[in-house]
Amino acid sequence: MGYRKDRAPISATRLAAVSLGLFLFLVIIILPISSLFRYAFKDGIMDFFRAVVTDQALTALGNSLLIATIATLINLLTGTLMAFALVRYRFPGSFIIKALVDLPIAIPASVVGLSLLMLYNPSSLFGGFLRDNGIQLIGQYPGVLLGHLFVTFPFMVRSVSVAVEKLDREQEDAAKVLGAGGVSIFFRVTLPSIRSGLMAGSALTFTRSLGEFGATLFVAAGMLSTGPTHIYRMTEGLLDFQAAASIAVVLLLIPFVLLLIMDRLVKGLEVPG
Repeated sequence: MGYRKDRAPISATRLAAVSLGLFLFLVIIILPISSLFRYAFKDGIMDFFRAVVTDQALTALGNSLLIATIATLINLLTGTLMAFALVRYRFPGSFIIKALVDLPIAIPASVVGLSLLMLYNPSSLFGGFLRDNGIQLIGQYPGVLLGHLFVTFPFMVRSVSVAVEKLDREQEDAAKVLGAGGVSIFFRVTLPSIRSGLMAGSALTFTRSLGEFGATLFVAAGMLSTGPTHIYRMTEGLLDFQAAASIAVVLLLIPFVLLLIMDRLVKGLEVPG
């Protein structure tokens, strides 16, 4: 006959700690998110959709999705190469490089935007060189993309670095013993072994780029609209909080769903067997 083990009663201290954690989660995360949904749907679901499908909103969301996709693809390559360089090799000044890689996380995005604006401005030395060669970055896709690459680069590098550090080198050594070349080992052994890091880094890069505001505001210079800058325009310029909240809900749901999917996929890849 089966029996059921009695669970040990939770202590008052643990109960208080859990309750405090849930309360803080409610205040810091849930309440702000719920306020967005309240404003977005306060006049009904049709007004929500009308705010989302305007030409300006669709253009802004399309720009955000395009820039985030391109930034993810570029950082997938550059971030992976940097991660291997930092994990696999030791060279003078590598600790400085590691600190510089994390720098975009530590500094405000507005500082990034201002620095890029000063660099690409036609009145600067480098900006003048670009102007003389017919290259315009301020207010254009390439300039905004460079800002997004700057702020998202660390997320890819760190995610892939963790996967590379956990990589079993014996698999690569075995493939080498069996006669496989370096390129073949990299694509057939190494990359499949770190795919969870690649996926996690891609998801984090995409979602971070999708929500980038500070650098975009400076570099776009009002000539290129993205989802976050469109929200800013709706609130500061037009005082249309319902429309701003509607776009914000879309920008919230896209990364939320993406991160849920990536979490399940990464966990599935980590299950042995």
